[in-house]
Amino acid sequence: MSSRSGLPLAVGVLATVSVAVAGPLAARAASGPCDIYASGGTPCVAAHSSTRALYSSFNGPLYQVKRASDSTTANISPLAAGGVANAAAQDRFCSGTTCVITKIYDQSGRGNTLSQAPSGGAAKGTASGGVDQPASATAAQVTLNGQKAYGVYINPTDGYRIDATNGIATGDSAEGIYAVLDGTHYNGGCCFDYGNAETSNQDTGAGHMEAIYFGTEAYWGSGAGKGPWIMADLENGLFSGSNPKQNTGDPTIDYRFVTAVVKGGPNQWAIRGGNADSGSLSTFYSGACPAGYRPMHKEGSIILGIGGDNSDSAEGTFYEGAMTSGYPSDATENLVQANIVAAKYAV
Repeated sequence: MSSRSGLPLAVGVLATVSVAVAGPLAARAASGPCDIYASGGTPCVAAHSSTRALYSSFNGPLYQVKRASDSTTANISPLAAGGVANAAAQDRFCSGTTCVITKIYDQSGRGNTLSQAPSGGAAKGTASGGVDQPASATAAQVTLNGQKAYGVYINPTDGYRIDATNGIATGDSAEGIYAVLDGTHYNGGCCFDYGNAETSNQDTGAGHMEAIYFGTEAYWGSGAGKGPWIMADLENGLFSGSNPKQNTGDPTIDYRFVTAVVKGGPNQWAIRGGNADSGSLSTFYSGACPAGYRPMHKEGSIILGIGGDNSDSAEGTFYEGAMTSGYPSDATENLVQANIVAAKYAV
């Protein structure tokens, strides 16, 4: 989405070290969200999380941190295949200094790894919009089944992106997107998104994005109450339903941990959501695309914490999320929700 409004600092990576896994091993997960999507015929083509593996067999790096003291970086992996991130390894590496998250690796094997977002068309004091900052590595501490982990705490001017992707939906092709977010960390800035965006970092028009939005930005549209709402950023509009202004069936949703879902296909899309700690998903909208968004013109970039043109005045916290090939069934998403609830996010 485009913004109505900081000049972030670009941070380079100068050296890299490896951090060995230590501490108690996490029990191997029977299945992860992306195993469930694959079983439903809509496999993940991007899978990002700083808190846990999203496949039962995944044991590679989840994310990369960089410490301020010497600009060295380290990869943080799960405690065991399919398990929770090794937060103790991060704590040792960052002891006595501060760390930021410089990469969020793609677990799908397609190389769709997120790193600092480059400049874009949004005006933030410069014509280019500036390069976004990496998020603090320690500002969003949580536990999963009692094991410590860290989320990605996005402040205004923080943001991540990859423009040259592999397997992400383009044009009117179908896709699904889910994310687990902090339902108490948000604002009305544009735009705290996760999903499909422009490859040029410019606003290229209606229908060129399809991303989850979470916050209270009501300039383009809103749900019921005062927000925050789960909406879809389709570019040149935040949509809570087919009506460009308001869908009263899209409720204010402010659980501590929120599961958010947006999915779209040819003249079909939906918003779903729920409490990531209990219960099932509800459908807030399912139906035809808004007028002017038929067909869609998705471009296949992936963004986190920003709008498609690098609008970066929003804030929020991201724990995990994925994008699929194909339009997932509600039944598949309900199984993903059950998996998220079983992970027992807590503070």
